[in-house]
Amino acid sequence: MTTTIVVTGIGATSPLGGTARESWDALLRGESGIRSIDAPWVAEHDLPVTFAGQVKVPAVEVLDRIEAKRLDPSAQLALIAAREAWADAGSPTDAHERVLVDYATGIGGLWTLLDAWDTIKEKGVRRVPPMTIPMLMPNAAAAAISMDLTARGGARTAVSACASGTESIANAIDHLRAGIADVVICGGTEAVVHPLPIAAFASMHALSKRNDEPARASRPYDVDRDGFVLGEGAAALVLETKEHALARGARIYAEIAGGSVTSDSYHITAPDPEGSGAARAVILALQQAGVTPDQVNHINAHATSTPVGDVAEYQALERVFGDRIREIPVSATKSATGHLLGGTGALEAVFTVLAVNERIAPPTLNLENQDERIPLNVVTAPLPLGDGPLVAISNSFGFGGHNSVIVIKSID
Repeated sequence: MTTTIVVTGIGATSPLGGTARESWDALLRGESGIRSIDAPWVAEHDLPVTFAGQVKVPAVEVLDRIEAKRLDPSAQLALIAAREAWADAGSPTDAHERVLVDYATGIGGLWTLLDAWDTIKEKGVRRVPPMTIPMLMPNAAAAAISMDLTARGGARTAVSACASGTESIANAIDHLRAGIADVVICGGTEAVVHPLPIAAFASMHALSKRNDEPARASRPYDVDRDGFVLGEGAAALVLETKEHALARGARIYAEIAGGSVTSDSYHITAPDPEGSGAARAVILALQQAGVTPDQVNHINAHATSTPVGDVAEYQALERVFGDRIREIPVSATKSATGHLLGGTGALEAVFTVLAVNERIAPPTLNLENQDERIPLNVVTAPLPLGDGPLVAISNSFGFGGHNSVIVIKSID
């Protein structure tokens, strides 16, 4: 008999709000978290893209000053999300050796790395801060969460580009079902709204350049989409077996029924145009969850708002669902948050958990003229999902051909 895994806590800090609930409520209201960047380095470097989805509540307003000083922004955001999720789950009092951290990032401590390099150039090598390496390493967020929660069952880090956050959840499912932990806190973070990534993504023509209309720049499936919007933030989920959750009287949001990881082996940045690897990820996740494609009634799509990527994801979904894909309500929430890279899958998992729990699909912003090559049933206003069992999937795909999908079910 397959072990049932459930969500008992959620947390987030995002361009829409400083908590999971604030972010979700803003999403349902149709708000955008994408704004012009208010920083002198935008003009200093004459950046071709001047906007992003920056966190609505800066980490330094939440964390203790000394604590924040010892963490890169990516780890700061991760710690904020993890603390919220842990408190939301009722702060489980399990043996520390039975609590595990599966926490992801796509890039890690980029601000720390580049600030240290600037220090070398401007002030010399002896002025580089001694905490530079512990702050820039990709596993810093997982380590910070582990130490904060005294989680000694392991602190693992998935680094799989934009699939990282979802992959951490798939890994958490495996670790719980393998019996190596009773409670897992998982998720993802990213904080790279910095001149270098913006310049680099713009150089490869991946970013939208709607500098005069930031809130309208991320427009998945629209014929006028011209690239993704860089975002930042973090999200976390507390997972445990249903038996364990019931034994301690925990509130249960939803079931995490399945997760999968595949790879395209096609191109370092472009998705397989036929969507075969992504389709296989969906199929494997559904198989692990013990459900069929006909049972799926909501999709949170990867939907980055790139001309090629949105079409490729549609091709993948059509491979799995056939003509029925034109009926399933699809939400593309990056239209409101931007693309959080390694944190995006975790945030979208939180949104999908809440969609299933509250039986409402969140809206997709800025869809004014839908691309006829992508005939999806795109949700553009909050949509009730009705009664009965709900099954939703959340997709994440990343540079390098990484694919990860999770399946979320309502609790009967």
